[in-house]
Amino acid sequence: MHLWERSLKIGAVAVLMVAGAAAPAHAEEVEQVLNGGFDNGADPFWTNAGMTIGLTDGRACVDVPGGTVNRWDAAVGQNDIDLVAGETYRFSFDASGDAGHVVRAITGLAVDPYDTYFEQSPVLGDWQHYEWTFTANASTTQGQVAFQVGGSPDPWRFCVDNVSLVGGVPPEVYEPDTGPRVRVNQVAYLPDGPKTATLVTPATTALLWELRDKSGKVVKRGRSTPRGVDASSGQNVHTIDFSGYRHRASGLTLSADGETSRPFDITSQVYDRLRADALKMYYTQRSGIEIRDDLRPGYARPAGHVDVAPNQGDGAVPCQPGVCDYTLDVRGGWYDAGDHGKYVVNGGISVWGLLAEYEHNRGSRKLNLAIPESGNRVPDILDEARWELEFLLSMQVPAGKPTAGLVHHKIHDQAWTGLPLMPHLDPQPRELHPVSTAATLNLAATAAQAARIYARYDRAFATRALKAARTAYAAAKAHPDLLAPESDGVGGGAYNDAKVTDDFYWAAAELYLTTGERKYAADVLAAPEHTTDVFGQVSFDWASTAAAAKIDLALLPNRLPGLSSVKSQVVKGADKYLAIQRQHPYGVAYAPADNVWDWGSNSAIANNLVVVAAAHRITGKDRYRDGLLTGLDYLFGRNALNISYVTGYGEVAAQNQHSRWYAAQLDPSLPHPPAGTLAGGPNSSIQDPVAQSLLKGCTGQFCYIDDIGSWATNELTINWNAALAHLIGYVAELD
Repeated sequence: MHLWERSLKIGAVAVLMVAGAAAPAHAEEVEQVLNGGFDNGADPFWTNAGMTIGLTDGRACVDVPGGTVNRWDAAVGQNDIDLVAGETYRFSFDASGDAGHVVRAITGLAVDPYDTYFEQSPVLGDWQHYEWTFTANASTTQGQVAFQVGGSPDPWRFCVDNVSLVGGVPPEVYEPDTGPRVRVNQVAYLPDGPKTATLVTPATTALLWELRDKSGKVVKRGRSTPRGVDASSGQNVHTIDFSGYRHRASGLTLSADGETSRPFDITSQVYDRLRADALKMYYTQRSGIEIRDDLRPGYARPAGHVDVAPNQGDGAVPCQPGVCDYTLDVRGGWYDAGDHGKYVVNGGISVWGLLAEYEHNRGSRKLNLAIPESGNRVPDILDEARWELEFLLSMQVPAGKPTAGLVHHKIHDQAWTGLPLMPHLDPQPRELHPVSTAATLNLAATAAQAARIYARYDRAFATRALKAARTAYAAAKAHPDLLAPESDGVGGGAYNDAKVTDDFYWAAAELYLTTGERKYAADVLAAPEHTTDVFGQVSFDWASTAAAAKIDLALLPNRLPGLSSVKSQVVKGADKYLAIQRQHPYGVAYAPADNVWDWGSNSAIANNLVVVAAAHRITGKDRYRDGLLTGLDYLFGRNALNISYVTGYGEVAAQNQHSRWYAAQLDPSLPHPPAGTLAGGPNSSIQDPVAQSLLKGCTGQFCYIDDIGSWATNELTINWNAALAHLIGYVAELD
């Protein structure tokens, strides 16, 4: 990266894995670890019960017992470590272990709630030196340095020496490798679509650009358009427009200002493959079923959470203490993200995305997703969505109970688990969390949607779904203010939502579209969202669902009075996003207030483009099609970091999304996320320790790191992929 391209200096983690002695100390540095060289025995280091530190050639070694599940079930560490917020520390040690085993090396809090301030999980082998720097985000006199070595079914041996935590070291400067300064869609441009790129340069006047084929021959030339400083990245940029080149080709490159882009294609075929891959991700997210290697080579695993030890299982899950007096069988469904939790509100918007893909993009009905149900005369996309729908239905409180008809907000582990951890090895107790109005309305909306879609394939299921939807909607109207608590986030995400009028609107709309009944139409027309602009900075997500209602009302046949107004609102929403896109030097239909990028910003961008796609369906006007295609360029590499945010697509693509089982970064025996998986993207709040260490002071687009530990910037989720699949399905049918 050129210094003028990005002058921002930020806190960082520098990783060294070389044999030899630790880096030399400076006069101002202060060692926090006592007896880190084990020259005076093992004190004050401790171990978990069942292990004893022995000294071998001056090194501390432990025999790690087999049969543990969590990393922290077997550990070596030292407490009473002083940490100061804002201070930069160098954490280093030498270690060896039986080949292939992993040590989770942490600096954190030694007392409840045992916060982790920094962690790395190297794979061990022969004797090796490890060293990182990080900036502490909290002050404490009760810190600890620990080496967590549990989680192996078999016993093994771990040795460590020269343990050091030195404060007062100079902070490292993190400069991401952004590659060539010409940023393109690394996946593909459509032959008859817009083709724009971004050039990062200090120049303020137009520059010559050249498009070359894979043999190096220049096939088109032109001049760039200066755009000034892009607020979202802090870069001075130009736009390159080569839309006039309409030939199908592969291995093209774009050159300007002495730089040459990464290669790209002009074709539509890749989107057929990406469309399927974006949906295939859901099979490997399934809970309650074996993932078969013949269907997903490299992703095989036993069924998770089916009451087989060490799982405590989802077959009869109790509520949190004091919440209910029954258990529910909630096996199945999709794991929501990188953890083992299952959440109704996020599952709801995800199911809507897949079912909307089926209803709006007819080509989805012919997709072969290679899932266990393939060949059963039901479109694969519906079989996949049903796996989650059955789970959502199972979360409804049964008749005869005080809250009958309402829906539990979520089910997940009692406490957070570490990485990596395969679903079938999760030992934590599982708990149902309280019912909520939002969860109940998510079921009402998606079950109503399912009732009209599945009727031609399985009338009994459609009837059951509609009954559940009606029951849920009535229960929600009787209990309109049961809100999920913001603090309910131990062991899983809180997914709290303080506003549910949008969920009422969505549920009423789906029930009306399915039944045509006046009572639901009346609720749609009376909803405050019906006549207000719901297309804000982010058009929709799990907490804001009114746009989903308007898109379906606008695109599906119905006789709602004033329907033309709904269609007009969707088009005006798309116009708003296109106006933002035209002003954005990277062509992004997203401009958060004060340049504070949201958690899951890539999803926000994708969801806004879903609205643009709907406007194209309504109007047939090319500007919406072109806006959709230009918006996708950002996700596929035309961005400040020059990275495709979709695993397996683009020369340089995200591949270490936060996940407990797609964890190749931590354990090479595990896979990367499947091809077609969308990463969360830049997040200005950088809540996780990795991002806080690496990205402190980051600007907009630079608030991202492709690291498995960065759950704030690099998680994967079912709802983000739903938007990606919806968009790619639309693009695949354009050509």
